[in-house]
Amino acid sequence: MLEMRPDCERCGTDLPAESAGAFICSFECTFCTECAEALDDVCPNCSGELMDRPTRAKQLHEKFPPGTKRKFAG
Repeated sequence: MLEMRPDCERCGTDLPAESAGAFICSFECTFCTECAEALDDVCPNCSGELMDRPTRAKQLHEKFPPGTKRKFAG
């Protein structure tokens, strides 16, 4: 199950699990659309490909909660 991190690691933009617009690599490094485009869809941490992150339906959040630990170092 994906961790579904709550923010962009590069700019801190909120990325709710139920919303589109997040990109992840195979290590689940997470970026918003704008940052993924600026990075040319390459993860700056591992050089992996950034792909669209699937969404998680809101009704599943209680049973399968998305991550809450923010990664933006800002």
